[in-house]
Amino acid sequence: MNIIPAFVRSRIAHRPNLLKIVDNIGWLFFDKILRMGVGLLVGVWVARYLGPEQFGMLNFATAFTSMFAAIAALGLPSIVVRDIVRDPDTKASTLGAAAMLQLIGGFIAYGLCMVAIFILRPEDALTKTLVAILGAVMLFKALDIAVYWFESQVQSKYTVWVQNGVFLVFAIIKVGLILINASLISFAWATLSESILVGFVLLVVMNRHGFPIRHLSLFWQRVKSLLTDSWPLLLSSIAVMVYMKIDQIMLGQMLGDEAVGIYSVAVRISEVWYILPGVILSTIVPSMLHIKNQNEVLYYERLQSLFDLMTVISVSIAILFTFMSTSIIELLFGEKYVEASLILKIHVWGGVFVFLGLVSGHWLVAENIQNIILNRSIVGVIINVISNYFLIPEFGMVGCAYATLISQAMSSLVFDVFIPLTRAIFWMKLRSFNFLRLINGFWMGKI
Repeated sequence: MNIIPAFVRSRIAHRPNLLKIVDNIGWLFFDKILRMGVGLLVGVWVARYLGPEQFGMLNFATAFTSMFAAIAALGLPSIVVRDIVRDPDTKASTLGAAAMLQLIGGFIAYGLCMVAIFILRPEDALTKTLVAILGAVMLFKALDIAVYWFESQVQSKYTVWVQNGVFLVFAIIKVGLILINASLISFAWATLSESILVGFVLLVVMNRHGFPIRHLSLFWQRVKSLLTDSWPLLLSSIAVMVYMKIDQIMLGQMLGDEAVGIYSVAVRISEVWYILPGVILSTIVPSMLHIKNQNEVLYYERLQSLFDLMTVISVSIAILFTFMSTSIIELLFGEKYVEASLILKIHVWGGVFVFLGLVSGHWLVAENIQNIILNRSIVGVIINVISNYFLIPEFGMVGCAYATLISQAMSSLVFDVFIPLTRAIFWMKLRSFNFLRLINGFWMGKI
């Protein structure tokens, strides 16, 4: 099955590497658009069925476990992909070491997650049960090595087939749960089952169509090497997840679960677009790593084009939702969630800085200066927590949205100007906001 149109394929057929990249992007967009559309539809139905309070409780538990999921990943995803691309001969030991590390990391993360929720909400049995169920996916984090393999080989069609197949099955299951008036706990079990099934099926597909599992090897020197490179990304991933989710945690503790339910509706619509840079970068970055080794000037030209593209996409989305947020919230979620419209107008602009930060994050990994990602993430966490602490009591959910926007802008853009190694990247990001230059670039076919 060819996902890209025939007329496009015919124009680039003489460039096999470009054809592979475009084909991979096509598969990933097909995957994300399908999941985004169906997921939003089912998510709206679930939100209406549960109501703001129970939906808020589910989202509180999801946000809480997400903060610990970064520990299970150990900062390894981009490092593993980078190392397989750079040195394919080490793929067996790289994947084997990653699997072992993430197995251990998953158990540690789950244990910490459970201890934390018992301390934070000692009397809330339902929330503790939700966290126990949703957090259990961390115990199976080692299965993610299949995703890393297919990403390194620019073969995302296998990931798309599996994820979409399982996703559609569980979308039907969730609709069924609504029709039979199932409990809140049932939706948590469905979410956990979906994640585990995707992981196991992808591992089977990798074994048959990619890299045989029996070839995995484990060398402690490779384990040590991965940890040496990944620990800054681990700490920065934790910091990123904290400052992206701490708003919902603090909101739940300060204003209650109903406020989380309303706020999370806006966040869900705003953050659904974060899949776009992930699709583009997961396909383009491996090829850019090859370019970097051959032509540094061309590499930075492509990097600027990536910043330009991310700015155009994110600003376009932000403008659209600034003007249409009220209509979208009322149409999809109904009057119970109408307060989410103002939150959406603010929160969606944070995506501009998230998009740019993701691109510069890959650049920092390529330059092997991951410690800077950690530093800027810590800055983001500190600013977000302080901002939430003062703005939530004064402005409620709106203050929470402003706190997120401020922290994203400071960590993903402003931070770079203070660090000599990243100052050039700051100017590249700033240059991407020159819309006259962008229009000329599109006209000349440079973007």
